[in-house]
Amino acid sequence: MAKLYFYYSAMNAGKTTTLLQSAHNYRERSMRTLILTPQLDHRHGRGVVASRIGLKARAHTFARGEDLLLTARDDIATNGALHCVLVDEAQFLSRAQVWQVSDIVDKLRIPVLAYGLRTDFRGELFEGSQYLLAWADNLIEIKTICHTGKKATMVVRVDDHGRAVTDGPQVEIGGNERYVSVSRAEFKKITAGEGRIELQQTTLPLAKE
Repeated sequence: MAKLYFYYSAMNAGKTTTLLQSAHNYRERSMRTLILTPQLDHRHGRGVVASRIGLKARAHTFARGEDLLLTARDDIATNGALHCVLVDEAQFLSRAQVWQVSDIVDKLRIPVLAYGLRTDFRGELFEGSQYLLAWADNLIEIKTICHTGKKATMVVRVDDHGRAVTDGPQVEIGGNERYVSVSRAEFKKITAGEGRIELQQTTLPLAKE
């Protein structure tokens, strides 16, 4: 039975690597997949999903207002049977788009595997993550580690000098140079200007801006 899965984590936990491995597993069984990625994230080029360890694949880029159920139907009409839809950076889905990917499951009977962050640099839920947590059939945490050795569940945004940034737009695309995954306890210290963090192999004091 088709289901909607939400794989969530902090930054650098291997979400995209897991997505690409899942797509590879389907292809090995001669089953076709559709990978979706938001237009706003083009760090690796338009229409490319890439992991930190060098894996990559072509993907369909979608805009915030795009109907993803219609996208899946158009893909089937053009390319034939579709066996799985995979969504990278699923935190950037709108509420409507989360409903649409649930329709891919419920109306088209195609499983959807969505991968994304749970919370932003302020500890607040992203819109897409909020509704995936509410509506997904299965919730799976992909774990990573804080520099303290504890499980990392939060994300800190830093500026060019390694200072914690606590204000600004929710969406700002970046990688290791802009975001660091930490435990909740460390997040509290860092955003209060009391903690330190490992950033690009250097221990830096972090202070609120």
